[in-house]
Amino acid sequence: MSEAMLETNELRKAFGGLMALFNLTFTVRQGQIKAVIGPNGAGKTTLFNVITGMFPATGGQVKFKGKAINGLKPHEISAMGISRTFQTVELFKNMSVLENVMVGRHSRSQSGMFRVGFRLWGVKAEEEDIHSKAMERLRFVGLDRKATENAGSLPFGEQKLLEMARALATEPEVLLLDEPASGLNEVETENVAQLIYQIRDRGTTVVLVEHDMDLVMRVSDEIVVLNYGQKIAEGSPEDVKKDQRVIDAYLGEEVDYA
Repeated sequence: MSEAMLETNELRKAFGGLMALFNLTFTVRQGQIKAVIGPNGAGKTTLFNVITGMFPATGGQVKFKGKAINGLKPHEISAMGISRTFQTVELFKNMSVLENVMVGRHSRSQSGMFRVGFRLWGVKAEEEDIHSKAMERLRFVGLDRKATENAGSLPFGEQKLLEMARALATEPEVLLLDEPASGLNEVETENVAQLIYQIRDRGTTVVLVEHDMDLVMRVSDEIVVLNYGQKIAEGSPEDVKKDQRVIDAYLGEEVDYA
C-alpha cells in the first residue's frame, strides 16, 4: 500500500454555533486522485481552507506525510509541499501571465529581501531559474505563448489554467484543486481532465473538489462524500454512485456515468 500523504483525523471546524466539519476522517495516498464531493454547504472548501492553514481547526488533526500540520501558517504548509487553487479565481490581474507563475515559484526561492535588494551573488542565477521554471509550468498548461499578456485579459478558462500553473510552480507533492472545471465548457473541461491525469503522472497527488460528476467519476481513484460537514460515504466511483445515502443527499438518482 502506498504512503499516506494527507490525513484528517476526527477533524472539526465550527463557525460560532455552526459545525462546518464534524469528525471528518479520511486518507489520501501517494499517487491518488481523490475527489471530495457533496452539495453546496457540505464543507468542501472549508476543508481545503483548514488543510492549508487559512482557517484554524476547532478540533481533530491534519497530517502531511505523518506529521501534524495543525497551527502552521499557509506559507509554511505550502513550503512543506501542499498547494491549492481556489473556487473563485485568485490572480494578480494587473501582472503578466508569467509574473503570476513566478510569484508561486518564489516560495522556493532561497534569496531573502537583503540579498535581492543588494543584488548579492547568486540572486541573478536564481531569478533566471525562477523564470525558466515558471515558463515550464506555462508550457505544461498550454499558456506559454501568452506569457507576456496581462493575466486579467485572459478568458475565464485560461485564468483557471493559469491558477493551476501558479500552484504547480510551488512544486507541490499534494495539489488541492477547488472546482477546476467550474464555469468551463465541454472542451475546456476535457483539457482539465487530461491535465489532472498528467499532474498525477508527474508524481503529484491530487485532491479534487468538483461538482461536475462526469469529470469526478472519470478521473477519481476514490471519492469522499460530505453532507453538512460529515462524511457519509467513501470508496471507488462505482461504489459511491450506487450508495443510497449519496443518491439521497446529492446525486438525486443513480446515474451511469460514462
